[in-house]
Amino acid sequence: MTEAMDCKVIRPATIRTRVTVPMRFADGYATTAQVFTFDGLADGKEHLALGLGDWEHAVDADVPLVRPHSECLTGDVLGSQRCDCGPQLREAAERITGAGGLLLYLRQEGRGIGLYAKLDAYALQEAGLDTYEANRALGRGDDERDYAAAAQMLLALGAEKIRLLSNNPDKAGQLRAYGIEVKERIPTGVHLSPANHRYLATKATHTAHTLDLPGL
Repeated sequence: MTEAMDCKVIRPATIRTRVTVPMRFADGYATTAQVFTFDGLADGKEHLALGLGDWEHAVDADVPLVRPHSECLTGDVLGSQRCDCGPQLREAAERITGAGGLLLYLRQEGRGIGLYAKLDAYALQEAGLDTYEANRALGRGDDERDYAAAAQMLLALGAEKIRLLSNNPDKAGQLRAYGIEVKERIPTGVHLSPANHRYLATKATHTAHTLDLPGL
């Protein structure tokens, strides 16, 4: 079956607002984003697209570098060492600024189960379960994220073909199913700490994330 035959139909979204936001990370790295909001997103959530660098006029502007980044309050804001989300966000901002592209900030905390449920899952992990086992123990899916809204945002911005900055093959598969041509999937760095080794190893073995970890 061809990719076109598998394509899921999504309704168009439209750009609602575009504003310039200067950004500075905790380590001092600074960049400027063109932040877009949207009307008509499939899940009704307030997702954002950040245009970084010379994203509209870059050499590869017709195939921009794109990272769909799922919101992680504990990692992105509080600096939690239990995951690699904060360092991935910081890395993505710099790499996309350099290349010119889009950072999609998606409001789907805890692989889509929400902040409170994610913290409940953390408690179960402290009792010995891995990150996926904990989700299932709560009656939730391993990963409940859906990238329909991400695809809508990309299409609204004219990014029908992309280079995807992600370790997660499911992101590429879902975006392709929603009509985005993923020309290349580029892994992020490995942001390993003593607190997140098991978490990263489980992602690599359970969902085939592209992570070069010691011992795997």
